[in-house]
Parts: sequence; C-alpha cells; structure tokens
Amino acid sequence: MRNISLSLLLVLLLAACGSSVPTDYKKSSQLPAIYPDYCGVTVPHNIAPLNFMADGNVQVPMVARFTTAHQQVVCSGNKIEIDPHDWRTLVADAVGKAVKVEVFTETDGEWTRFKPFNIYVSPDSIDPYLSYRLIAPSYVSYEDLTISQRCLEDFSESVIYDNMLCSTELSGQCINCHSYQQYNPQRMQFHARQNLGGTVIAYDGKLRKINMKHDSLLSAGVYPAWHPTLPLIVYSTNSTHQTFHTSDPNKIEVFDTASDLIAFDVEHNHVVNIENDSTEFEVFPTWSPDGTELYYCSAHFEYTDSLGDRGTELIVRSNTIKYNIYRKRFNPQTGQFAPRELVFDAAAMDKSATLPRISPDGRFLMFTLAEYGVFHIWHRDADLWMLDLRTDHAAPARALNSPDTESYHSWSSNGRWVVFSSRRYDGNYTRPFFAHVDKKGRCTKPFELPCSDPDFHRQFMRCYNIPEFMTGPVTITPQQFADILKSPGENVKYGR
Repeated sequence: MRNISLSLLLVLLLAACGSSVPTDYKKSSQLPAIYPDYCGVTVPHNIAPLNFMADGNVQVPMVARFTTAHQQVVCSGNKIEIDPHDWRTLVADAVGKAVKVEVFTETDGEWTRFKPFNIYVSPDSIDPYLSYRLIAPSYVSYEDLTISQRCLEDFSESVIYDNMLCSTELSGQCINCHSYQQYNPQRMQFHARQNLGGTVIAYDGKLRKINMKHDSLLSAGVYPAWHPTLPLIVYSTNSTHQTFHTSDPNKIEVFDTASDLIAFDVEHNHVVNIENDSTEFEVFPTWSPDGTELYYCSAHFEYTDSLGDRGTELIVRSNTIKYNIYRKRFNPQTGQFAPRELVFDAAAMDKSATLPRISPDGRFLMFTLAEYGVFHIWHRDADLWMLDLRTDHAAPARALNSPDTESYHSWSSNGRWVVFSSRRYDGNYTRPFFAHVDKKGRCTKPFELPCSDPDFHRQFMRCYNIPEFMTGPVTITPQQFADILKSPGENVKYGR
C-alpha cells in the first residue's frame, strides 16, 4: 500500500510540473554549467527555492529532475523555476541528507544528461530575514538608494527606507550603516548624512533622531556596534575621503584622514570618547557575544606634512596604511574599558585587516584581509579570513574566497551560517553569498541569494551593501523614518 501511495505521489508531482524526463540522450561526465552555480552547495532547510538556468548568453531548453528518498520533482524550460510547495516538500525529505539534481539540455534536437550533483540540506536553519543597502556601484547617483529587507524563506522584498524620501533637487541625502541589537528588528539604527542628517534609532517602539555631531567629537557616529544586552552603541567617528584611480584595477580608494571610537548611551543620550589618538586610525568596532570585549581595527599613521595637505599625503601613502585587529576588555557594571590588546598583527604580514565579526559562540573571528587600506569592498585582492580565538590560528577561508572581492560579512544568530558580499561574477556588483560553517569553523561552498527569476542579478544594476541577518522584518514604515528625519532631532550630551 505504501509503494502505491508513493508512486501516486510521484505521478502527481510530475503532472504538477507538466514535464517529462528525456529518455533518449547522451551522457556527459561534466557537471552542468548553470547560473547561479548551485552544484554541491549546502543550504538551510528553510531557504527559498534554488532556481537556475544555463550559464551563458544563450537560453537553452532544460529539464531538471530533483530526487530525494521519497520525493521527485521534474521541471523544464529555459529557466528552472521550482514551485515553492514542491521545493519545501523536497527539502523537508532531505534534511540531513541531499537533493539529487539531474540536468538535461537540448542542442540541435539532441539531449545531453550531465553529471548529477547534490544540494545538501542542513538541519541548521537560517535567520528568516536579511537587510542590505541597494546602491549603484559608483558615486555618480548615490542618492538613488534604499535600505531593503528580504525574506530568505521566499522571494518577498520590501523597502525599509528610501533615501529619496528626504532628498530634493538641491539638497541630497545619503543613508548608510544599518545595524541591529542581537538581530532584533525592533532595535535598529541607521545614519543619514547631508540634508536632514542624523542618526535614526528605533528602540522598542520608540523612534528618535540623534544629532551626534559635537565639538568634542571628530564626527557623528559612522560604523556602529550594538552591545549585545546593554542600551549602548560604540561607533567609529571618521573623516572619510575618496579618490579615483585611472589605471589601477581598484577603481576607487576610500580612506580616512582621522578616525576615533566613541560610546553612545541610547537611554540617556550621552556620548564619550573611547579612543582618540591622533596617530591611530580606529574603525569597525564589534562586540564579543557576551559583551565583555570590544574588538576593532586600528592603523598607526603619523603625518609628515611634507606635501602640505594631509589628504594628499594620505593618497600618496595609502598603500602603506595597514590595519591590525585589537580588543579592549569591558566591564558592563562600571562601563569602563581596559587598555587595548593586539589580537591579529596584519601589519607584520604587510597586510591590512578590517571588518572583524565574531561568531555567536565566541570562538571564531571572521575578517577581511587585503594588501592595504580600510575600505576593502573596493579592493579586488580582499579575501575572508578566519581566526580561531581559542588557538589564535588564522587562515584564509578558502572555500569562501574567489579571485575578486569578498568583503562585508555577518554571522547568523545560531552561528551556523555566514553571509558576505562578493564581486565574483562580474567584478562590478556585490551580491550576497551564503555558506554553512560547522563547529570547527569549516565552511562549505557558498551559494548566491536565490531569486524567483534566476537571471535577476545579471540584469539588476545595484550593489548589495552591508548584509545583516534579522530574526524578523522591520515593521516601521519608510514614511515614519522620513518623518523622524525631518524633525529637529535631539542633541547629544558629551562627557568624559
């Protein structure tokens, strides 16, 4: 009786897709060339369908058969677009195992069956939402950008805030650096610069605009790090500039002429300096999961003033600036920081380390490493590295890296997944890629953010910037954010 029911189910699935598997074909020993490349990837059981198509400029008729121990789905067309219900049925049957995929393509009336591949289904779930900034890959039209959020369990996307809501023909605005406390969409912040600028903070239903500029601070807060439990955000303050290369493959150089660290008390609207050494460029703070250590990057740099202008000197000497990773012990009861300790000496390798992020279990620190500088998203040699904080062993995360840029990255709340930005497909546009990380820090082959139309990203002329996991969607509307930005805002109180 069970065999009859199983056979009936398979017939129903095949009929639902309206497809049949070719019976007359030649075999290829090669894996199929598909886009996105999902051959051999590991995915969470709650991810959206992995739709794909033949790689290349010509659309090719395809048939794909997906098989598990008790399920089978067959799809066909120039694009393999799996019914979401069928996909959920497949991955539910394959948790802890794999979905076998057979791809057939037709050329000049002849079918070819390629070497089958597996899509491994992890029992480790992924956070249901991801947010990111969508921006053009240059600064020519920087105003046309949004902070958006995507449900990873399906293909739905919505705008958190649209930069154009507060931009005018004469007065532009730029939003950046969204972040959350412990993945909580009810506790978030982002910055707006230029017109109606300020820091927007949402905290348990209360929405505020903070004017963080102060005579005692280098600048308003830039790169944020929420404390895991306290109403406290550490920021770097930065005097940021950019220059454009004419022949270097790294098209744009973004650099700081000065940067410090500050701490902001969310409840009392109070800000203090943590580090403000003029010979150190501190940037990219991040907390340990237990909130007792603050990690950050810093580069030692002393001006000679030989060129008469510090910005010019930074441009000329930019390839000599090397950032190391440090930490400061923190007492949550007293709010005091201890002196800094060196965690990773990138300068000793003649390299520069930025963007440290620590796994939720506190064991691994992931960061980007490149030849020099701070803004590695524009450096083609930038790779992801992993530092084991138990053993102090550091090594490149080879499974994640490509010949092009890997940069911004975040850990999922359960520590089993990472998302990072990569320019691996075309060298111009950053896309989000995901990979599983086991308890020993071993990473699987990354896969690109799934889309309903598998060709979407090759047609989409926006970069995904600063991908951040969330446990749910932001429910504050874009207009509510715009209204608070149009308000005068609250001035910070400064103290030592």
